[in-house]
Amino acid sequence: MANTSNFRQAIREAQSQNLVGPNVISNALPFVGGGLILTAVGTFGGLQVLQSNPGLFMTTFWVALIGELALFFIARGIAEKGNNNVALPLLATYSLLSGYTLSGLVFVALSTQGVGIGGVGFAALGCGVTFIAARQIGSNLSEEDGMALTKTVSLGIIALLVAVVGQVIFSFFGVYTPSWLEIGISGIGVFLFAGAAVVDFYILPRTYRDDQYIPAALSMYLTYINLFIFILRLLIAINSRD
Repeated sequence: MANTSNFRQAIREAQSQNLVGPNVISNALPFVGGGLILTAVGTFGGLQVLQSNPGLFMTTFWVALIGELALFFIARGIAEKGNNNVALPLLATYSLLSGYTLSGLVFVALSTQGVGIGGVGFAALGCGVTFIAARQIGSNLSEEDGMALTKTVSLGIIALLVAVVGQVIFSFFGVYTPSWLEIGISGIGVFLFAGAAVVDFYILPRTYRDDQYIPAALSMYLTYINLFIFILRLLIAINSRD
């Protein structure tokens, strides 16, 4: 038993030798949670506007989307330079705007028979379960497996992004994705972002120092928001089949 224990300890020490920030994820988690709470607030506000004045919502949606994209790049750049005091309020605003733009999808989910508030809750619960599993798996990946998974997930997400952008472009011309294809794209999205959650626990401690918790928090936030979105899209697609 003593030899086995020593062997396991040696493996853990070998895996931690290349960690840049062994505590960066623990430092980032409060900010991930705070961002998700602000996103929920933004979503609630967007739902209120959407229900009371749909025309106003569509106008403000595009303004919020543009602001969200701009803030993402600005805040990430500032955070990676270590200026957390400036980056934090920008990321808080980004989270609120993200929630506002997300409210349209949540409204569709609430209006879809078979999804509703239960489906929204299920999507949130799915993110929580993924977090627990990803922490256990990602923290114990070997160097070879971790890099292989990182590359695979990264390529998959790029391909997924191309598919989603294609969906948006075709929708402007009145061409909408068939239900079976939407189910496939959404299912792949769930699978990829579940994989991205595992990758976060492997790659972030090897990328960011302990004091770079804001960019690490942003990476994790994006993973779970996108996972939530694709779980919700999958539920809507399954319950909207012709």
